[in-house]
Amino acid sequence: MVYFVYLILTKKVNKFRSYVGYTNNIEKRLHLHNNSKGAKFTKGNSWKLIYYQKYNDKIIAMKEEYKLKKNYKLRNKLKDKFIKNVK
Repeated sequence: MVYFVYLILTKKVNKFRSYVGYTNNIEKRLHLHNNSKGAKFTKGNSWKLIYYQKYNDKIIAMKEEYKLKKNYKLRNKLKDKFIKNVK
């Protein structure tokens, strides 16, 4: 089975917020986040997928998700790149 580690972004009062997760169905998971059925942190916001990476092993995907969650430098770099391309 294939797993994805993803980074989603939302804008809330002139501030961007990000969320990192993993899933085996990225389209369904993004739909759940955008319909307030995802993680508690993501409820009530409109999220955009800005980054994902594919893995063939669930354990590796979970480890990479943890690394990305803790690596704020990389998360901010990905956020800044996305924001720059949107403007």
